[in-house]
Amino acid sequence: MEAEEAAGGKTKQFPGAVGMGLGGGAAGTGVDPERCRFPYCVVWTPIPVLTWLFPIIGHMGICTSAGIIRDFAGPYYVSEDNMAFGKPVKYWKLDPNKVYSCGPNPWDTAVHDASEEYKHRMHNLCCDNCHSHVALALNLMRYDNSSSWNMIKLCFLSLLHSKYISIGGFVKTWLPFTLFLGIVLTVILTLHLR
Repeated sequence: MEAEEAAGGKTKQFPGAVGMGLGGGAAGTGVDPERCRFPYCVVWTPIPVLTWLFPIIGHMGICTSAGIIRDFAGPYYVSEDNMAFGKPVKYWKLDPNKVYSCGPNPWDTAVHDASEEYKHRMHNLCCDNCHSHVALALNLMRYDNSSSWNMIKLCFLSLLHSKYISIGGFVKTWLPFTLFLGIVLTVILTLHLR
């Protein structure tokens, strides 16, 4: 199909990007939670207290083709392989074939350029945060032929497409919220039934 599109003059992406092994031969490497390697993934981890109250809100990072995690961890700081709130509990595997930007190694270039940009930005929990950093990387690489990635779109698509690394990750995300909700419902029912 890709050959048909290329023959018809409808080339979707940088030719041969995945075949050349974006990032020095890492294209064949899969997700490895033991080593904390998530090539071509968006990763997510809960933020204590905030995620306990709103389980869809958490901390997000984007990984290079070799699986190295980059996340906007605070003002003027983008960490590498050391997420601000602990190891990822969920990952969303993206398709490097959907990168539409040109040049050598467009995935890693976009992740690098977004990280360099965010090293010069103040962190703002509501407006310019880790989700915005990931969105910039996806916009720079024109992932899925789009340059309209933003934190809201990422939040919901990540919620729909992410996979938990383990049952422990699921529990870490949802147990505090479930306990909090149980306590609130118990108090409300106790007061209401008096």
